[in-house]
Amino acid sequence: MIGRLNGTLIEKQAPNLMVDIQGVGYDLLAPMTTFYRLPELDQSVVLHTHFAVSETSQQLYGFISRHDREFFRVLIKVSGVGPKMAVGIMSIETADIVRHIMDDNVTALVKVPGVGKKTAERLIIETRDKLGSWGASSPAELGLNSDVLSVSSTSNSHLIAEAESALIALGYKPTEAAKAVSRVATPDIVRSEEMIRLALRSMLPS
Repeated sequence: MIGRLNGTLIEKQAPNLMVDIQGVGYDLLAPMTTFYRLPELDQSVVLHTHFAVSETSQQLYGFISRHDREFFRVLIKVSGVGPKMAVGIMSIETADIVRHIMDDNVTALVKVPGVGKKTAERLIIETRDKLGSWGASSPAELGLNSDVLSVSSTSNSHLIAEAESALIALGYKPTEAAKAVSRVATPDIVRSEEMIRLALRSMLPS
């Protein structure tokens, strides 16, 4: 089993990324909580991985920290929650998801694509006792400090298109994605990851 990759980030288009290791490209799926903290392309990256095998597919999932991978593994143990749904759930900031679970907030959880009322209830019942020690993530822990956000971008319209595409890939309807991105898109945003993060937060109850 592949548990860790250390290589060069050569592609990233949420939720997909590719890491080159001595000429071999490893294709991974990753939640936005990992994308927020990725380096720029052609820079080195270390990812903790989970290899999922089903009757129809094999997929490698990547996480920027062991903490994130363990959270993913807690989620996929819930009845009805597969790896792809877990990636969608983790694309909401971990602190927010944990808070909704601890508060029995079914209304917030069903906002995640694919999560119905019964699945949300199972998430609360089956994970609440396991998540008490999960701490809140600060902006710095999410890689959203001023140094990261100072990276220049080609155009705001390009970022909007990237953000909408990422939300659709995570399971949101095109109209939902467009509305969410339009609510948060401002000229001072210079990374699509930041636009996606704000759009996702805007779709959940506070």
